[in-house]
Amino acid sequence: MATNVIMPQLGESVVEGTISRWLVQVGDTVEQYRPIMEVSTDKVDTEVPAPVAGVVLKLYHSEGVTVHAGTVIAAIGQAGEAVADAPARVDLHAVAGEAPAVPAMAAESAAPVKPEARDLGRISPVVARIAQEHNVDLSQVAGSGREGRITKQDVLAYVEARSQGQAVAPATAPTEEELPPWERPGSGDLFKPTDDLPLSTGAAAPVAAPVAPIRPAVAPAAAAADEQLVPHTRLRKLIAEHMLASRRTSPHVTTVVEADMSAVVAHRSAQKAEFAAKGVALTFTPYFIQAIVAALKAVPQANAVYREDGLLLKRRYHIGMATAIDDGLVVPVIHDADELSLLGLARRVNDLAQRARSGQLKPDEIQGSTFTITNHGVSGSLFAMPIINQPNVGILGVGAIQKRPVVISRGHPVEPSAEDYLAIRPMVYLSFTFDHRVLDGASGDAVAGTVKRVLEGWGGV
Repeated sequence: MATNVIMPQLGESVVEGTISRWLVQVGDTVEQYRPIMEVSTDKVDTEVPAPVAGVVLKLYHSEGVTVHAGTVIAAIGQAGEAVADAPARVDLHAVAGEAPAVPAMAAESAAPVKPEARDLGRISPVVARIAQEHNVDLSQVAGSGREGRITKQDVLAYVEARSQGQAVAPATAPTEEELPPWERPGSGDLFKPTDDLPLSTGAAAPVAAPVAPIRPAVAPAAAAADEQLVPHTRLRKLIAEHMLASRRTSPHVTTVVEADMSAVVAHRSAQKAEFAAKGVALTFTPYFIQAIVAALKAVPQANAVYREDGLLLKRRYHIGMATAIDDGLVVPVIHDADELSLLGLARRVNDLAQRARSGQLKPDEIQGSTFTITNHGVSGSLFAMPIINQPNVGILGVGAIQKRPVVISRGHPVEPSAEDYLAIRPMVYLSFTFDHRVLDGASGDAVAGTVKRVLEGWGGV
């Protein structure tokens, strides 16, 4: 029975990919998890591995063709086996127990899917390589990633447990009712495309249907002679949908503090040469990341996900870093940021930013953030009111660092004092936008205040 290879969703806001190069041809014999195709998207370039071993029976699309996620792109089976000419598209967001197993079978020859069949979702090249090297059946590996996705750590843990003779229970995909509302199809998650996905609700946590956007009653007028209509790109349309969805999902509140960056500036000036000798450019971003991690530890509710049944606190700190690209922005994620030194953070920040702008991010590198930082100050902006990156609870906006005259007081903080004097200090506005369902004014100010105190008293975190 032939197995279909489907185009995976290569990122949470990526709905299609372009076939850059086929690494196999019809008639080639392939091993399971070996790369068979290179695919390019607006955000990442990666390889797609073979879900099974066998003979390549058909390639449904040519190089250079852009196909939607879920589209069958190839068939692998036994030599001489018949395959479908035009297989149906696969619903990548189908509920466990209703979805076909991945790899999906051709519609004409597929046997009824058993309820226990597990959807493996996208398999990254790294995971595929490790699985092949250690002869691992990925259907037996429990996935700890977003939506049960199998990570490198999951495979390595499985290999270690197997080597010690421990029994490892196969993972089962969570039911739709077990997922938080924003992780269900059509529920408003900023990083999921909503096109062609039905809105479904679970009995345990009902989800309100998204508010329909206001549309003009008549068709838009044609551009006048002195006007030019520039069509929206797909990425720009997605960004627009995501921003509207976020504002509908969370009641946004923004608090602003001003921080004296003298200690950070002095530390950076003293360390720049040493970092450069190690091939790392030391920017201010790693300092802000360490400061926000400290704030998230001080106020755990800010590193969480709001659910109808409660607040899901996150024990790991995955910091998204909003990065401008030619036609919008992308948010690469620094996973386990609390485990990295300042040098490690600087190296990671530089690497992700560079590859984000060149479209070379891997799918796993733009997923799973628990909090987001946006540095709008790079363009000279002093402060802003950023929109929350769902399903995060908050986002920190960092303004431009500027030298400004500041009143330094050794006496009363408000009343006039003979000890007051003016000094020129590098100052920055920090705007913290948060979900008012989770944080109130006091707890929101506690997050912003902790970031301020860490930066002003910098001695390393």
